[in-house]
Amino acid sequence: MAQKNDLKKIVSHCKEYGFVFPSSEIYDGLSAVYDYGQMGIELKNNIKKYWWDSMTLLHENIVGVDAAIFMHPTVWKASGHVDAFNDPLIDNKDSKKRYRADTLIEDFLAKLDEKIDKEIKKASKRFGDKFDEKKFRETNPRVIEYQKQRNEVHERYKKAMNENDFTELRQIIIDCNIVCPVSGTCNWTEIRQFNLMFATEMGSTSEGTMKVYLRPETAQGIFVNFLNVQKSGRMKIPFGIAQIGKAFRNEIVARQFIFRMREFEQMEMQFFVTPGDEMKWFDYWKNLRMKWHLALGFSKENYRFHDHDKLAHYANAATDIEFNMPFGFKEVEGIHSRTDFDLRQHEKYSGKKIQYFDPELNQSYTPYVIETSIGLDRMFLSVISAAYCEETLEGGETRTVLKIPAELAPVKLAVLPLVRKDGLPEKAREIIKMLKFSFTCQYDEKDSIGRRYRRQDAIGTPYCVTVDHQTLEDNTVTIRERDTMQQERVLISDVENEISKKTDMKNLLRTLIE
Repeated sequence: MAQKNDLKKIVSHCKEYGFVFPSSEIYDGLSAVYDYGQMGIELKNNIKKYWWDSMTLLHENIVGVDAAIFMHPTVWKASGHVDAFNDPLIDNKDSKKRYRADTLIEDFLAKLDEKIDKEIKKASKRFGDKFDEKKFRETNPRVIEYQKQRNEVHERYKKAMNENDFTELRQIIIDCNIVCPVSGTCNWTEIRQFNLMFATEMGSTSEGTMKVYLRPETAQGIFVNFLNVQKSGRMKIPFGIAQIGKAFRNEIVARQFIFRMREFEQMEMQFFVTPGDEMKWFDYWKNLRMKWHLALGFSKENYRFHDHDKLAHYANAATDIEFNMPFGFKEVEGIHSRTDFDLRQHEKYSGKKIQYFDPELNQSYTPYVIETSIGLDRMFLSVISAAYCEETLEGGETRTVLKIPAELAPVKLAVLPLVRKDGLPEKAREIIKMLKFSFTCQYDEKDSIGRRYRRQDAIGTPYCVTVDHQTLEDNTVTIRERDTMQQERVLISDVENEISKKTDMKNLLRTLIE
């Protein structure tokens, strides 16, 4: 796992090896907008496939849609985004930088948690097997003080957020001496509301234009198509509708690489259930989604649930799955019980009946909704940051390796001729030609074999096949495994089967139904 100070290294690595580039870089870029390079798009597509297949292949009652980005503006009036999609913003008078007030306070609380964890780790190391964490939390003066401060600030923060008390939010920032990271001062303005919607105009003439919005979330495209999908697919409650698509928010940038972008991609599923069953299904999806993340093998300690202090206007329950990023635990996925808010609102504003007729109950009702929503870009960053590793090898040599799960790796196999002569490149090309229909392969003949191994380690390629002079004699090659660097000799005819078994997406999917 990357250390907390390794974000700069990860950003540099992503650019150097073709994962992520600043958008419009030749024009000095555009704040909070990034392009995915040749390696990044392959990893991104593999994450999408893992999510999509986990929804639509493993569940007979979940289907997919791809709704348009542009929708009738009344959609966003009905959903509440036009009136209530706001962030509380505060400016530092000295640096002229703008921040989300809630984020400043949450980061302060996170720092207190880190101080507590640090004390616990020190004590655990000191006392070893005799260490009693519960007793230590209850008796250690420093931990008690940190916890007391955290509880007091958290209660004030929770109350202020639920009451939209911006005066109190600002006072918390001042009382906690939360300073601007740039200026180092606590010279703050009053807090203001800032709507995150991107508005534009649509029409053939300037006189006949209509104000429309770039969608801030993908969920509404599912809700307005609820009846279309239910009737055309003869879907029965409970059932889900999945979607992967772009969303846009004019938000304040957290300056944490691709963690928060103005143009981003969401992977969302809305699961429609009978009213009264929503909490049962909320718990079901909460646990299943955590299982989906843990299947990647990045250690359970890197994940945690975080229940919301303030529920969205449409929700009666909400929790986040947070991942330990290089800059601390941050939300990667949200699970919400949205009640029947969205469908009722669209029924109200459209004037059309949006209900489900239940043949078993012989009655019509508005379904409740359980939502799972994961930010694809955040998921990408969590995979990269967890996979990034700098190792010191025997002899003092170092290597940088991305230990990406083999199923998600951009390149599954690299085929490397030992030397650029004696027919080895030609033999390597034959192997590539044979395997390229099964998985993504890469051919590399430049530099020493050691350097080529390092390049493949750096992009996360799980397996390398080396073609040498023995290959020409007995049709065997050496397969090198990325993480262990162990090598074994196999027949060329067995390579496809060996690599397929180890890189097949089914490996991850099977863990979700075990």
